[in-house]
Amino acid sequence: MDISYEEFKRLDLRTGKVVSVEDHPNADKLYLITVDLGTEQRKMVAGIKPWYQKEDLVGKNVIVLTNLAPKNIRGIESHGMILASLAGNQLAILTLDKDLPPGSPVS
Repeated sequence: MDISYEEFKRLDLRTGKVVSVEDHPNADKLYLITVDLGTEQRKMVAGIKPWYQKEDLVGKNVIVLTNLAPKNIRGIESHGMILASLAGNQLAILTLDKDLPPGSPVS
């Protein structure tokens, strides 16, 4: 399904730096990830535990969808989404190839 450019522009994609990663208390495959977005830090729930160790995520510069409505995931409210790609049984989070300030817009 195609979307218009106007619909695409509604997405607020920004760079973020992973500050901390914790195990989700109510799920085996989920992490609680704190991301620095420049003007604020947000907690997000991400189902990437089978592919990433906590220590490998801290400090990574990631792409975040920031204007996604908050969602309660297994008792924890998630405030955004870290973008990733899944192919078969391999997952890769979208990262930057240069070190840009957290909160930089993605277009």
